[in-house]
Amino acid sequence: MLCCFALSLVACATVPHTGRKQLNFVSDKQLNSIGAKAYSEILKREPVSENKTLNETVKRVADRIGKVADETDKPGFEWDVRLIDQDIPNAFCLPGGKIIVYKGILPYAKTEAGLAAIIGHEVAHAVARHGAERLSQQMALQGVGAVGSEIFKSTDGKLDEKTRAIIGALGFGATIGVILPYSRTHEFEADRIGQTYMASAGYEPEEAVKLWSRMSAIKKPPIPPWLSTHPADQDRVNKLIESSPDAQKKYQEVRDKIGLGVQLDVLMDQSDRQ
Repeated sequence: MLCCFALSLVACATVPHTGRKQLNFVSDKQLNSIGAKAYSEILKREPVSENKTLNETVKRVADRIGKVADETDKPGFEWDVRLIDQDIPNAFCLPGGKIIVYKGILPYAKTEAGLAAIIGHEVAHAVARHGAERLSQQMALQGVGAVGSEIFKSTDGKLDEKTRAIIGALGFGATIGVILPYSRTHEFEADRIGQTYMASAGYEPEEAVKLWSRMSAIKKPPIPPWLSTHPADQDRVNKLIESSPDAQKKYQEVRDKIGLGVQLDVLMDQSDRQ
């Protein structure tokens, strides 16, 4: 147990922009290798869009967001993005800067600024090393569980039913009390950092508020808030409204230097006629 505690002390990192301390046992090299492998596998099995107009838009937004992340946080990623021709409302950024955007999320983005909010959010997850933190939490909890098993073993070396129930409850409590709340914390952080990225890249940060209002229309299975990995939609919108003034300041600094939003819905209409 003392070993686990000592390891946790030396494995602390700090999330950029928020300053929150996080547990991280996983090196960037390990994580980026996992991301690169996953990216390669996704591109082998998923149909990559051949729509030139949409690909150019997605790449432009990703390049601008990636450039801001490089300038402010220096993650050392090799950025790459692919638009997947699937009607799925999803996007994500793998460790190391590999970005996947599904065509099905573009109607929710509506504008280039809306897409910037999506990509900014996903890039923020990667730059903040949220994946490494969640993996580290799982590793730590597994370690605690193993130690607990040794402590509570009976004299014959086996676990009795009462002890199994205690350890099972501890595991469930850790999931409810640690993993899920941290997952929701990650989403709030990615919203905030992503909004900062999009503003610094010259996109109107208020579009992030509008985006997540639209995303709330996606039907989700009914899950109690305390069991959900994501915050309630309205909570996300409220947090983004709170952080908008700071993001707006950054946006005002760059708005005259960079060209702004093209309507993605118009581009999609044009592509249908090609």
